[in-house]
Amino acid sequence: MFAATTSVALVGVEARPVSVEAHVGGGEKGRFQIVGLPDTAVREAKDRVLSAIAISGYRFPMGRVTVNLAPADLPKSGSAYDLPIALAVLAAAGTIEYGACKVVALGELALDGSVRAARGGLGAAIVAKAAGRLCLLPPPSAAEASLVAGTELRTVSNLVQAVSAALGESTECVIPAIEPESWHVEELGEVRGQPLARRAIEVAAAGGHHLLMTGPPGSGKTMLGKCLPGLLPSMDADAALQVAQVWSAAGRTRPPLGTPPIRAPHHTATSAALVGGGSGLPVPGEISLAHGGVLFLDELGEFPPTMLDALRQPLEDGFIVIARKGVSVRFPASFQLVAATNPCPCGYAGDSRLACTCSDRAIERYRRRLSGPLVDRFDLRVIVPRPEGAQLLGLGGETSAEVVPRVKAAREAQAARGCLNRSLGRGKLDEIPIAGGARRLLEAALEADRLSGRGYDRVRRVAVTIADLAGVDEVDDAHVGEALTLRDGL
Repeated sequence: MFAATTSVALVGVEARPVSVEAHVGGGEKGRFQIVGLPDTAVREAKDRVLSAIAISGYRFPMGRVTVNLAPADLPKSGSAYDLPIALAVLAAAGTIEYGACKVVALGELALDGSVRAARGGLGAAIVAKAAGRLCLLPPPSAAEASLVAGTELRTVSNLVQAVSAALGESTECVIPAIEPESWHVEELGEVRGQPLARRAIEVAAAGGHHLLMTGPPGSGKTMLGKCLPGLLPSMDADAALQVAQVWSAAGRTRPPLGTPPIRAPHHTATSAALVGGGSGLPVPGEISLAHGGVLFLDELGEFPPTMLDALRQPLEDGFIVIARKGVSVRFPASFQLVAATNPCPCGYAGDSRLACTCSDRAIERYRRRLSGPLVDRFDLRVIVPRPEGAQLLGLGGETSAEVVPRVKAAREAQAARGCLNRSLGRGKLDEIPIAGGARRLLEAALEADRLSGRGYDRVRRVAVTIADLAGVDEVDDAHVGEALTLRDGL
């Protein structure tokens, strides 16, 4: 006999339906085979399924059992196929009604028949909604699947419950509360001094611009970077769902709904951890987990140069393609890059109070770790000097709550253009009014070789953001002058 149910495979962040087909026939008794490009975890499903079926009170079929995961040319990985395999085998054996297969199911089976959470709950809900089918998930996976409106969900804690829900005998759907990832956010009002860097943070938040801060240890670069999340507006529902898909594909608990994600990998992270990869089907890396939010790279000069140069393409395109043998996947990676670095190995090159102990060759070698093309992609580049004692003892500047309304108003002006200012193309830039004096400043900067072709457009985008923060429609010479000043760092 034959039966088939549906599960899901994640290719990148795309959820693809997988038909779980089971055939029970004559032949060698007790033979159980799984085909369809399974990895080790999928091949081992037969032992988990056999034990779960037996302990749940069902009889495992006596004949030869063959399970096919279609399409056969798509690699299958993980333990999420245990539950649909069990349902398909029981239906093919005639132990339960064939109607129990008309569902989308996902979950790992324990040897005692209970169902554990598995990666891909959100994708299962998307597939179930498209197919108009009931979706069976363990409670933890159902929590993320509940984001997909219009999907009929059932939560199942064991195989018996799954059979009952598939046959329509149970309508239980208890969605547990999830504990989203959180991160520490600094208060801008606690920053002492640093008026230029504070302004750069505000402009970066308003336009989504990439920011590089250079300065000695203790100047406040890391604290400033951690202030940025507190200035960002909430994401809309579509953007939040896309972020949730990325985090689901990575098997991670999503950030709070609507909150832009913040990632801050250490400089010892591997290239695969940063940009994505792994064996088998690639999984998202830190730059994709930062999609729609901020990637903060502290101690930028300590990251391997090859790893940093791998960021150049996603910074421009907003996505990254990871190719492995037999598969190529595309992950979204539209993030805002904020980085902090020292000017030299000892950190005190150019400091007014402590002398640098590095040789000229060491300083040059350290700075070469940041390639010119990468540095050119930072819209904002500012020097963050160590604050004076009087500044440290003085009052702080504006608080995050005072800056947020200006950022929000600037973002609303950009919404009318259809994108953040950092993504404005030359055509849209040309449509924005610019005063004659501002145009002459840009031409002078080009003639003095202060700007590359890419830098010319980036300064214009920053100037538009400064105009948005001021609440005016025309870019004037003060806006362009400030934009050039905010690009004078390393």
